[in-house]
Amino acid sequence: MTIWESIRNFFTEFGQSFLENAGLTIARTIAFLVLGLVIIKIVQIIARSATLRSRRLDRAASSFVLSILTVVLYIALVIVLVSSLGFSTAGIIAAFSAVALAVALALKDSLGSLANGMIIIFTKPFKKGDYVEIGGLTGLVQEIRLFNTKILTYDNDMIIVPNSEVLGSKLINYSAMPLRRIVFEFSAPLNADVDLVKRVVLEGVKGIESVVEMPAPSVVLSDYKESTLRFSVRVWTPNESYWDCYFAVRDTVLSALRGAGIEVPYQRLEVALRDNADLQRGGKAQ
Repeated sequence: MTIWESIRNFFTEFGQSFLENAGLTIARTIAFLVLGLVIIKIVQIIARSATLRSRRLDRAASSFVLSILTVVLYIALVIVLVSSLGFSTAGIIAAFSAVALAVALALKDSLGSLANGMIIIFTKPFKKGDYVEIGGLTGLVQEIRLFNTKILTYDNDMIIVPNSEVLGSKLINYSAMPLRRIVFEFSAPLNADVDLVKRVVLEGVKGIESVVEMPAPSVVLSDYKESTLRFSVRVWTPNESYWDCYFAVRDTVLSALRGAGIEVPYQRLEVALRDNADLQRGGKAQ
């Protein structure tokens, strides 16, 4: 047997052994990889379509569900590939658990915000576009993320609030109900006709386009002090018209009082000037 025949026989035997052992394992693993990626893609498409059609999930919740599902599918694929290569999956799972524990300890505060973000997304105390007050901060909700919430103030300032603070502080959602009540306080002179004030103001606010008929508007005498009467006008308006209606009520009350000849009280300071002759006469009289 020549040296070339020996070399050929060696590589032939090596190739056959490789195909019978490691080659089949690698080929099987590659097949699992390709099939797994295809399955993940199909599941993502189906899940995305289902979540977008669901009325119970908004866009933020849909994105979160898809993200979690994708992570789970890829972890499952890695475990299948490792098992196909002949390694023990118990060690891989233990390693994942150790890494997850280390990450949880290192990102304790961030995970708290993440958990609160999940609660916000699924319980929906507010949604994008709502006018809210969170811990004394007011503005429009721009975006709800897993770790924080973006709020745009009326001064065009962008505020990013961690979700742990969102659920840990007082939260008011002004956009939750279709109607909002406007209460505006104003004063009239102590000698003013109470019935006249009520009538002219009530007629005025009823003429505001954004004021609804039910619940009906009202004007009441809320208080009276040494020199003034305190009135309260109360109207209801659609949520989206709140601020326009609020300022319209202020303008209407002032116009109605002036139109009826009712003086609007204001702070006065009367100053009397005395000339030197008056001061001298006053001194002599003493």
